[in-house]
Amino acid sequence: MGEWKAPLSLRVRQEFRRELEGAAAKERRTLGNLSALLLEWAYEQFKLAGSVDRLLNPRLTKFREKR
Repeated sequence: MGEWKAPLSLRVRQEFRRELEGAAAKERRTLGNLSALLLEWAYEQFKLAGSVDRLLNPRLTKFREKR
């Protein structure tokens, strides 16, 4: 059938959860499904950037590429 998945629990601000629930409803997905997709995408972006600092500050990445 499908791939085995491990449970993950996060604490987020209530307003952020409401926003995610709204986005999930708009996309006709469950909150868990949307969260998993976003987490996987964000992790891929993190791996490409190499660090949280580079991920959050694109100017650092551009500076290092010019060297």
